[in-house]
Amino acid sequence: MITGAHVILYSKDAAADRQFLRDVLDLGNVDAGEGWLIFRLPPTELAVHPTEGTPQQEFYLMCDDLDETVRQLTAKGAEVESEATTASWGTRASIRLPSGSVLPLYQPRHPTAHG
Repeated sequence: MITGAHVILYSKDAAADRQFLRDVLDLGNVDAGEGWLIFRLPPTELAVHPTEGTPQQEFYLMCDDLDETVRQLTAKGAEVESEATTASWGTRASIRLPSGSVLPLYQPRHPTAHG
């Protein structure tokens, strides 16, 4: 029934962010036409959290070793937006895309749905 998920990041500089996703994050991609890249994501999971505020969506990239991932990404020119913080569910940091948008990364401490 469901064959995948399509995530959309809206950007003020889509070309620069696409280049970053391709060259810095090394995400495989296909050209949907005229340079419009669609990126392959690693296995993905979906969680539903309760909120008292306005419902929203968040997008995180997961990794097995957050410190090493941040080290590798900064060596390729990524800018760290927020240093690693630890919570009961995992460790989180953020990098900045060329457009200025923030992309959170996290290393889960909980069992993963795809693992």
